[in-house]
Amino acid sequence: MTKDDLTKDKSRYVALAMELIERRGASIDRPTLAGEAGVARSRIEAIFPEETDLIDGIVEQWYAPDIVIMEEVVASALPIQRKFYEFYARRFLRDQQRFKHDPELYALYCELGEANFEHVRGYIDLADHYLTELIAQSQDEGYFEGLEIDRALTLINQMVACYTSPQMMMIVGDRLKPEKLAKILDTLFAGLSAKDGGAMAVTPIQAVT
Repeated sequence: MTKDDLTKDKSRYVALAMELIERRGASIDRPTLAGEAGVARSRIEAIFPEETDLIDGIVEQWYAPDIVIMEEVVASALPIQRKFYEFYARRFLRDQQRFKHDPELYALYCELGEANFEHVRGYIDLADHYLTELIAQSQDEGYFEGLEIDRALTLINQMVACYTSPQMMMIVGDRLKPEKLAKILDTLFAGLSAKDGGAMAVTPIQAVT
């Protein structure tokens, strides 16, 4: 079997696994996949040597469109503010569409993601990598003055967390709007910097007892 044949078979069986997850409302293991596909278990194990390889394939398929979006945005010639908006809004709208199409299935994938977070972490890190590229482009244009890239990354992630968190999509999804995201990003570009604007307390704040 050639490498191309293996890639095609992997894609086909991952698609079947995701179809079974949707149909059964539960995660799928290799023996179940083999039974549903009507092939020997050894055939599935040749493509997915470990159970985690099947999980990786499902996670890869889930995030593949998001990677395309991020790569397109980072490489585009859009103004930097618009790049930030596209970077978040396009992924948010796609995620919102998946949630509205089938809230229960969306919740199931969130549960599977939490249970296999070590497989998801790489895609979160990849999103951070693309965001650091956008931050660097922004600083070249004079924005986020005085902030180290890692510091800017942390602050921005916290500011837009509602638009990237699947859990928040399930909790307040109806309140999340692209125009609200745009306002958040406009505010970010208008004032995010290392400058002390006066909000930080002069003396330590203590919880009321």
